Amino acid sequence: MAAVTLGPEGTYSHRATRAIADAEEIDFRQSVTSIVDAVATGEYDRGVIPIENSIEGSVTESLDALAEYDVAVVREIVTPIRHALLAQGEGFDTIASHSQALAQCRSYLESEYPEVGLEAVASTAQGVEFAREDPSVAGIGHPANAENGNALEVLAEDIQDQDSNATRFFAIAPVEDRSNGGGKTTLVAYPNANYPGLLLELLEPFADRDINMTRVESRPSGRRLGDYVFHIDLEAGLYESRTDEAIEEIEGLSEDGWVRRLGSYDTEHVVD
Repeated sequence: MAAVTLGPEGTYSHRATRAIADAEEIDFRQSVTSIVDAVATGEYDRGVIPIENSIEGSVTESLDALAEYDVAVVREIVTPIRHALLAQGEGFDTIASHSQALAQCRSYLESEYPEVGLEAVASTAQGVEFAREDPSVAGIGHPANAENGNALEVLAEDIQDQDSNATRFFAIAPVEDRSNGGGKTTLVAYPNANYPGLLLELLEPFADRDINMTRVESRPSGRRLGDYVFHIDLEAGLYESRTDEAIEEIEGLSEDGWVRRLGSYDTEHVVD
C-alpha cells in the first residue's frame, strides 16, 4: 500500500506516516493540497496530513483541502513534537524551519537567538537539510534528524515552548474506504446561509443527543465575504443512530449547501 505525506524524509509527517503499518511505500509532496489531490484521484492508497497542533492550532491548508476534495478520514494519529536546534556549529546567522515549528519555539528563539534571522521553509526536514548544506544555517526538527547523512550537532533539545506540544494527523483515503466504525467522526458542513442563530442550530442536534464536539471551526468558503464552511469533530461513530440522526438534522439545515461525512475512525498515539 502506497502512502504520501509532506517531505522530504524526516518530517514529523513522515514519522506519523510510518505508524501506518500497511504503508509499504512512502512518497513525498511539498504541500498538503497536493497530497489530498493525489489521494482523491486514486494515485495513492493513503495520505497523511497534519490537522491540528496543541500550541498553534489548526492547519488551515489541511482544513481547506478537506473541504475542496472528497476523501475519507480513516485514522487519527497523535504524535508528540520534540523540537531540537540542529546545526554544523554555533556560527550560524539564520534559523530555517516550517513556520509552525518557528512559532512553537518562539520564546526560546527570542531568548537565546534574538539577533538571528528566521526563515520559514516548506518543512522542518527541509530546514535541517539547509543546515546540513550550509554552516550559516541552523534547522529545527526532531533530534533524530541530526543523524541522517552528514551529522549535525544537536545544540539544544526540547526547545518548544510547551512540553505538551503534540500534533494530530489525519490518515486520508479514497472515498470508497470511508468507514462508519470508530470512536470519532469528522464532518465538513457548508450551510450556504447566514442568519441569526445559524451556528446554534448547527450545534443543538449534537448537544440534544449528548454527543461531545471536540472541535468546531469555521473557514471562509471563498465564495463571498462572511460565508463559512464548518469543520466538526465528534466523539461518536457514524454507526451510532444518534450520530446519524444529528447529521440528518444538519443536512436539513444545509439544504442549499452540503454536508460531507468524512468518516469515522480511531486514534493511535505514537510515542517517538
